Amino acid sequence: MLSAGRKMELREMVYLSLLSTFAIVIHSLEIVFPSPLPWLRLGLANIITLVTLLLFGIKAGLFVTTIRVLVGSLITGSFLNPGFFLSLSGGVVSTLAMGLMISLFRNAFSPIGISLIGAFTHNLTQIAMAYIMIVKRKEIFLLTPVILGFAIITGTFNGIASSLLSDHLRGIIGMKSVGRR
Repeated sequence: MLSAGRKMELREMVYLSLLSTFAIVIHSLEIVFPSPLPWLRLGLANIITLVTLLLFGIKAGLFVTTIRVLVGSLITGSFLNPGFFLSLSGGVVSTLAMGLMISLFRNAFSPIGISLIGAFTHNLTQIAMAYIMIVKRKEIFLLTPVILGFAIITGTFNGIASSLLSDHLRGIIGMKSVGRR
């Protein structure tokens, strides 16, 4: 028979596995959605990352992000190509930024504000990585206003969706605060 502590750990692993699976599926399916520009994506899988951060904390958020990018890139055939590194760097940096905001300023920012911070850091990281790895021309930074404008829209939508989903899941699994029931 499992101890109460071990049951909680096992339960959390199951939830993180399910969240990772949802993030992978969304990440993989998002390729089919039309995009205003070829390199802009809606970032819908980031909804799952923010929900994970809100429910389980930064370590779990980084786990889900890393698994999503690794498995998603294997499914879409982009493993170890430049897009993989752009996705991984943007995902990890934005997850860290959102996790830090939740840890330090939980009551100061709504999930929408946290999502906007994530969208901005994700896109700025990807622009910087594209400059370093691919383009190597400073003109790439001229795209920043367009990309950040798109980030406002997607970050707001993802924040609203994350807020609704995390509230719903919190009720289902009986969670009151980050990482604890």
